[in-house]
Amino acid sequence: MEIYRQLPPEALQIVLVLFLSFLIGLEREEHKAAGGSYSFGGVRTFPLIGLIGYSAALISGPQMLPLAIGFLVVAGFLLLSYWHKITAAEPAGVTTEMSGLATFLVGALVCYGHLWIATALGVASLLLLDLKAALEKLAARIAPNEILTFAKFLFLSGVILPILPNEEFGPFHINPFKTWLVVVAISAISYLSYVLQKATKGQGGVVLAALLGGAYSSTATTVVMARRAAREEQPHLFSGGILIASGVMYLRLVILLALFNRPLMLLLYIPFLALTVLAVGGGWLWSRRADKNAQEVKREFEPKNPLELLTAFAFAGLFLGMLVATQLALRYLGTTGVNTLAAIMGVSDVDPFIMGLTQAAGTLTPLKVAAGAVVIAAASNNVVKGIYTFSLADRKTGLPSLAMLLGLAACGLAPLLWLGW
Repeated sequence: MEIYRQLPPEALQIVLVLFLSFLIGLEREEHKAAGGSYSFGGVRTFPLIGLIGYSAALISGPQMLPLAIGFLVVAGFLLLSYWHKITAAEPAGVTTEMSGLATFLVGALVCYGHLWIATALGVASLLLLDLKAALEKLAARIAPNEILTFAKFLFLSGVILPILPNEEFGPFHINPFKTWLVVVAISAISYLSYVLQKATKGQGGVVLAALLGGAYSSTATTVVMARRAAREEQPHLFSGGILIASGVMYLRLVILLALFNRPLMLLLYIPFLALTVLAVGGGWLWSRRADKNAQEVKREFEPKNPLELLTAFAFAGLFLGMLVATQLALRYLGTTGVNTLAAIMGVSDVDPFIMGLTQAAGTLTPLKVAAGAVVIAAASNNVVKGIYTFSLADRKTGLPSLAMLLGLAACGLAPLLWLGW
């Protein structure tokens, strides 16, 4: 410790520059040995580039001209290296030359005291260089339309959201920023499920499809499984999967409530997590029961892109509509009106209604009233899914599914006792 204190801070900075640039040079040395062709630099050249960057920054001080000249000189040598490669009769990449420029900047950043940024830049450069094969395989697996899908998510969250005003307007206290934040959150959860389903395509069976589909949309998953159950003759497997999807719905609701209304989440997370365990565990055990047709069932359901812009705007419209409708129901019909609206909304997607409650609960709507409405909407949705299954699936699947979903709906109303109804 005494030696550490006696060393000048510049010595520690130089050691850090040498360490980071040596790691990058070592990786390039291994790449050169494996490739067997010309490659710029190695375990000596890259530390020298890092030291040049450090020295140029030290000489520059607050003036950027000497540093810029040093950067251009190093870039010139790297350009000569790249020119040599492209004149050879072999494919030429520019990764090594770019890593040389990054190493120069690592040295300069350390000199200016940005140690964390310099370390992060060095480690990131090392990872990008070392993970070349894995990243190229990943790029080959990603379809062009998936890149567009992710770009849409960035547009929703990084372009539209920051420009919206974060203040309330009108008699219904509508906040544009919070409204779109709800859209982004719903889209993010659905998109994560969508990506996982794409990444595990061809893997797993009905149970995995139920788990991921429940996070995407338990209603859509129920309809798809019910239709497929009509031709697969595996009633235990599909009825169990349908119950699992509805159990995941409660976990999804806990996450959304935690994001947008923590007091509302604290009222409901214990019973909702218990319902998740009950439904997922019960559905898994039921799906393990033997069916006459023991043939393995592969997933067929391909989720739709949840980040379509028209879908996002439609959800925002539904959210605002439910927010206004909830306030009007409470104002003119009282708690009974809100609960009736909750039961009706269970027929379709409950997300817009429940998200509307998260914005009103505790301010425009009493917290326990909002919590009761969330419970009723979720239970109503389970009843409707039971009816869907009974109507679309074969009777051996439809009857158990209807019974289990009605049972889950009844258990789902138990939190009303928890709330003191």
